[in-house]
Amino acid sequence: MTIDVREAVSKAKNHLNQIIDLFGNVNDIRLEEIELSSDNKSWLITLGFLFDPPINQQKNLPDVLKKAMNIREYKIVEIDAETGELKSIKIREL
Repeated sequence: MTIDVREAVSKAKNHLNQIIDLFGNVNDIRLEEIELSSDNKSWLITLGFLFDPPINQQKNLPDVLKKAMNIREYKIVEIDAETGELKSIKIREL
């Protein structure tokens, strides 16, 4: 039994949410890209999220500038298309 795209995205988000605290202060998680690998064995789900700027860079800045400093980061979550198991989470280069 293979998993469909909705289930693959759901699993990718769940796996990322389980470890998101390791990345620091993260918000605005979004689905960016979906791809089925050329061999049809993996779903490649790209999720993007914002990092808050480091505290030392936030001092004495108005809130609007703090938000403008947020950095969008992208991760590719690879999900096994057959089992739905996590295969990897990698940095998505732009």
